[in-house]
Amino acid sequence: MFLYLYLQVKFKNDFYLLLLAQILSIMTEENKVPQHKKIYEILRKHILTGVYEEGSLLPSENELCAVHNITRPTVRQALETLVQEGFILKKQGKGSIVRKPPQEIGILSISGTASAIGNQYLQTQILQKPQIKPWPENFTFELSEIEKESGCIYMERLRLVDGQPVFYDINHIPNINLPRLSSRSFENKSLFETLRTQYQIEVKGGEQKLKAIKADQSIGQLLNLPIGEPVLYMERKLNTNREGFHIYSTIWFNSAKHSIFGTF
Repeated sequence: MFLYLYLQVKFKNDFYLLLLAQILSIMTEENKVPQHKKIYEILRKHILTGVYEEGSLLPSENELCAVHNITRPTVRQALETLVQEGFILKKQGKGSIVRKPPQEIGILSISGTASAIGNQYLQTQILQKPQIKPWPENFTFELSEIEKESGCIYMERLRLVDGQPVFYDINHIPNINLPRLSSRSFENKSLFETLRTQYQIEVKGGEQKLKAIKADQSIGQLLNLPIGEPVLYMERKLNTNREGFHIYSTIWFNSAKHSIFGTF
């Protein structure tokens, strides 16, 4: 009886210690995010969700400093990132003016498609949830030994703009130091944003191969196209701020009603 009670108490203590360790781990990760990135993410989210509409002004630097209890250089760093990504335009004597989200599809943009279009226009359907598996044989891009040994996180998505399927993509992400990524939900969520906000992984550029192909039966069904219609086919290797860590994507794009743009 005493042994039973002892084991019960020990189990409960171990459980609470494990829970406390997980909470502290999450808090530590959050504290690692630089202050300017936190402000950038808040303002970016407010622009994309329509809190600040096209042509409206963001709060002044002094107001942002007061609200978030941060310094002016920190605010300016966040605003400069928004300028570089095309979310705002800074005018002397006026402030930070919100720009209209681009009408083209930002497949080529390092900020990601959700950033380029805006979440209010873009829908994401997950055809294959993130799954840990070995890399495919004869993979398009050369992999490092660490990437090969670690396996990959595989995911398939269908992206829709205004309810119409525009592109289908397959992603291979190295299974390296990405805790719980395979258990996350990506329905109507941005992969780039999740990597940026939860794992501090930012896309910095990359290489890609593009060619026109004819839609076969499976691609035609996914993109709602007749068999034989032209489709833009892309293979991408994206570099990140994490040394030796790359994101690999294969994309089939329906360009009948949309053009694409982006800078590397």
